[in-house]
Amino acid sequence: MIQRIQSVYLILAAAVSGGFIFVFNLWNTLKETVFAFDLFLKESFQLKLIPILFIASTVVSLITVFLFKNRQLQFVIGRIVILINLFLLGLLIYVSLTLPGETAVSENGIGMFLPILVILLVVLANKAIKKDEDLVKSVDRLR
Repeated sequence: MIQRIQSVYLILAAAVSGGFIFVFNLWNTLKETVFAFDLFLKESFQLKLIPILFIASTVVSLITVFLFKNRQLQFVIGRIVILINLFLLGLLIYVSLTLPGETAVSENGIGMFLPILVILLVVLANKAIKKDEDLVKSVDRLR
């Protein structure tokens, strides 16, 4: 059922991962403010991988919403979304620590912390999926 709380968490995770990257910047330097989709114009593969991972996280989260009939698969794909965002968070930390011109003043934006919020929302969704699965198993024992 789509109206379950885990669906709300997964839709929020997809909205954070796919929508907020247009609103919040990843970092500021003296010359520019960098958003996730600005990284497609860079020549480095690492920088192009960041928006691809944001999009992948969004798409997989939205696909997971519609797998409500198969809770085990929904739980596993939720873990995959968590792994994508952990990799994305590690990549963002690596890129922010190795930015060229780091001797000049640069600030990390809120966009650097979006994968943490997505991970939190997917963990809450997986917890609700596990709770539903345990409820179904307990009802099956009574029959």
